[in-house]
Amino acid sequence: MDRALESLISQYSITDRTDYENSLKEIIQHLALLGLWRSKFFQHAAFYGGSALRIFHGLGRFSEDLDFSLLKSDSSFNLMPYLESIKKELEGFGFEMTVLKKDKKSSTQIESAFIKGNTNKNLILIKAPDSYIGKLHAGKKLKIKLEIDTNPPDKAKYEVKNLLVPIPFQVQLFIKPDLFAGKLHAVICRQWQTRVKGRDFYDYLWYLGNNVSCHLEHLKERLIQTGHWQSRKTLDKDHVVDLLKNRFKEIDFKKAKADVSPFIKDPQELDLWSTDFFLETLQNVKFC
Repeated sequence: MDRALESLISQYSITDRTDYENSLKEIIQHLALLGLWRSKFFQHAAFYGGSALRIFHGLGRFSEDLDFSLLKSDSSFNLMPYLESIKKELEGFGFEMTVLKKDKKSSTQIESAFIKGNTNKNLILIKAPDSYIGKLHAGKKLKIKLEIDTNPPDKAKYEVKNLLVPIPFQVQLFIKPDLFAGKLHAVICRQWQTRVKGRDFYDYLWYLGNNVSCHLEHLKERLIQTGHWQSRKTLDKDHVVDLLKNRFKEIDFKKAKADVSPFIKDPQELDLWSTDFFLETLQNVKFC
């Protein structure tokens, strides 16, 4: 096995099949970020979302997707050269993956792509035990979604962070108050069908537990862009708390827990989850 790949794998404490699958996805994410860095993608865009929080700030859950935002609006942005760089990076480490742009069915500001591959074949590459691999369906697919917002909301700030494996490279990402603003926007506004995205609520608690303040002006820009706030109206802490309060009252937290539980190590982290619990957390939300 390549030493650089070994250095990536050695970062994980793996005890069961689920750990191997989640670790494989995150290794693919690291290599995708490396490929994007090589192609100068981060001169034009910044990383945000749950994967950014996990990789750079130690979020205690695995995250499936890679979310990015352009630094300035560009409706003509071409994703394809960057996808080619990701594919080349993965191939260079021996992974058998396809990297495909998703065709749009409607006009939207989001450009999407998928990294896909056979789970068993790629688990073999990271030397998962045969006993784990044999329990998986032979055709099971690993899938990581990439999304790039080509019309980003204003008033975000960014920072550059280093990753040292598999080689030293840099990624531009939103600063934590703006990451928190993005998460509060998701908590308040994300539309679900039957599956409540409990990962949003897990991340929300992480921000509170790490004493991160939300950048209120960036949150306002996000709410305006999606039609959840009027631009002429002032947005203050009380308004946001009311929006969160209403949201918490309509959530089925049993479903929320079921969504996030496959991505965390300790299920007791979710024991307190209830409407009353989340309403009590509102006193801990801070803004800047």
